[in-house]
Order: sequence, then structure tokens, then C-alpha cells
Amino acid sequence: MGTNPGTKTRSRVLERERYERSDGMKTAVTDMFGIDIPILAFSHCRDVVAAVTKAGGMGVLGAVAHTPRSLEIDLEWIEAEVGGRPYGVDLIVPAKYEGSDSGGVTTKQILDAIPAEHRRYVDEILERYEVPPMPEGTRGVSLANSKDALFSANNAAPQLEIALAFSSALIVNALGPPTPDMIEKSKAAGKVVGALAGRPQHAERHVNAGVDVVIAQGSEAGGHTGEIGSMVLIPEIVDAVGNTPVLGAGGIGRGRQMAAAMALGAQGVWCGSVWLTTDEAETHPTVKKKFLGASSADTIRSRSRTGKPARQLKSAWTDEWENPDTPMPLGMPAQPILVDEAIARIDRAAFTEGSGAANLANYFVGQVVGIMNESKPAAQVVFDMVDEFIDATQELSGLLDD
Repeated sequence: MGTNPGTKTRSRVLERERYERSDGMKTAVTDMFGIDIPILAFSHCRDVVAAVTKAGGMGVLGAVAHTPRSLEIDLEWIEAEVGGRPYGVDLIVPAKYEGSDSGGVTTKQILDAIPAEHRRYVDEILERYEVPPMPEGTRGVSLANSKDALFSANNAAPQLEIALAFSSALIVNALGPPTPDMIEKSKAAGKVVGALAGRPQHAERHVNAGVDVVIAQGSEAGGHTGEIGSMVLIPEIVDAVGNTPVLGAGGIGRGRQMAAAMALGAQGVWCGSVWLTTDEAETHPTVKKKFLGASSADTIRSRSRTGKPARQLKSAWTDEWENPDTPMPLGMPAQPILVDEAIARIDRAAFTEGSGAANLANYFVGQVVGIMNESKPAAQVVFDMVDEFIDATQELSGLLDD
């Protein structure tokens, strides 16, 4: 099927306007990576990563759910698409997790330790919402079948080696400070090292460990977050880390929010949720429809998927795990291993609108979901952010005119 000529023309016009209007948009982050616009896009979807990089920002591939082989495939594809432009890879290696003091535990050990009441509770949820079992032979890669636990240093080790073997410009640890091994190997390979922080003390530890760029992620963000909002957190972290560049994150999906983050001292922004409703996103159709109709009040920090507080869309799933009369979520990494198969069953059955599975279906998303009410190309999101950023900063500078 051909592309609408009008769409092509508008795309060319938008791209030209972007370059014309973004002259002088230079920060420590644009200099660090050689990019036009200090917008870094975190996404599990390689198409989003490539699209944002080609639009002048920088895509960062979330690799936690990748197998080593699938990560190789995606990085090869991204590099072929972006033509030498920079991109990043995001891993999850928490500083503390079950068994971390003794070198980590195996998935089997975690499975054996999961209480029977938690197993029964998950089964009860699926039964009450009439979620059918997976048909024989349709289950893909299961966390229960992996040797090393998800969200562990052992699990991330092969992902790190693959990321270092490719031309990624940035390696990020999304949960806690990068390990000394991660920092040493990344810097030896010429990569910039980043880490997310939810408190000034976390950011200071990151910098002392050798991190090159800090992502100050406020509580509004999707996924694992702390309790401090971006408006307070960003300037605190900027002040705490001195000359180390800071990216503002959490509640940022449009140009005015980008301008606010940079007015607070950030040298750029890190956005995740806003890409989940783009045309390229691989978001489950039922969940995407929920996102498009959601308000900023329709998210919750819940331990129901990973065992750590992670902001996600409210649904029957989060309601079930917030009920004080039922078993509380386990810690990381036991909870994701406990619910992995259940979530796979829910996602498979949730295509049927109005079903119990559709009511349960959810995903990680930030409070910015309230403005994600239209599906558009990822590049268009970048262009719209830049346009609104320029308008906002010009309006602010106008307040100082004589």
C-alpha cells in the first residue's frame, strides 16, 4: 500500500521547520551525544527507538525483557535503520534483590520459596475473571524456565555484553547504581554511562560511582519510581551533582513540560510513557485504547507486577493486589516470576473487548497518560514537543522585555 503524498509533504515541512526552529538548541546533552534535540526516548520497541533517533533525538532500547538473541536482532536492526546516529540501551540491575548478598539465587530457588497462598490467589483471580489457559504450545519464553532470575546481575550480564559489542552510545541502569563491572566495561568500550535517580542521595552515589549522566525521575513517571515529584526532584538533583548533566524525567510528554524541566536545570529530558500510544508502539491494542481514554488520575504506584513500586494503569489487576484482605505482593524478583504466566494469559485473552481479561489488562505508564489521547508517529511527537518548547521559552523570554 502506498504512502499518502500529502503525508509525505507534511512530514518534509515539519522536518524543515524543526531544523529551522531548533537552531541554538545546544546543551551539555546534545554535545555529549552529538544530537540535535535533547530528547531521549526510552522504549521497549525498536521502531520507536529508531524513529526518535532519526527525528533528531535519541532512542534508548529497554532490554530487560529481551533474550540475548532477540537483543542482538533488535540492535542489528536499529543500527541498520539509524545510519550511524546514536542510540542507547537500558538495563535493569538493582543494587539489592533477593539473594544479591550471596551472588544471586536461581529461578528454581525462588519458585520453590513462593508461598502456596500466593499461587492460589493468582489462580483465583484468573478463575474469577474467566481468563482461559494458554493453548498447548503457545507459551513463549517464560521467566520460570530461565536459570537466573529477572532483575538480577546474572540475568543482565549477557545483555550488557551484547550492548557493548554494538555501537550503542549510552548504557543506562534503570534501577539503582550501575555495578562497578558495568561501569568499568562500559567506559572501556567508550560508552556513556547513565542511571536513574529518585532522590538526591541516589544521584550523588551514581556520580561517585562514575556515572556520566543522571536521569532525575520524579514520581509521576511510569514504571519504577520513588515518591518525590519532578518539580521538586530535578533542581535538587541538579544541585547535588554539580557539573554532571541531568535529564529530567517523569511527567514529561510535551514541550511546555520539557521547558519546565530545563528551567529547573536539566540539560534535556528522558521520556517513556508518551511513546506507548505512538503508531510504532507495540502496546497491546486493548491497553493502548485504555491509555488513549485515560486521565492523569488513572495510574497507581503498585507492586503487583514487579514486587517494587511501579506506576502503571489502574485496572482490575491492580485493584486485586491493593485489597488488604488478600495476600500482599511478594518482593522482587519473586513477584514477576509468580505472575508471569498469569499476565501472559491475560494479554492473550484481552483482545476480546469486555472480557474479564480486558478488565485486568494494564501496563506501566506515567501520569502524563492524561495527554496521550491521540495516536501519532513517534517523529511527530518529537516535532510537536520541539515546537511547543520553542513557543514556551519565547513566551517566557517575552516577560523580560522592556
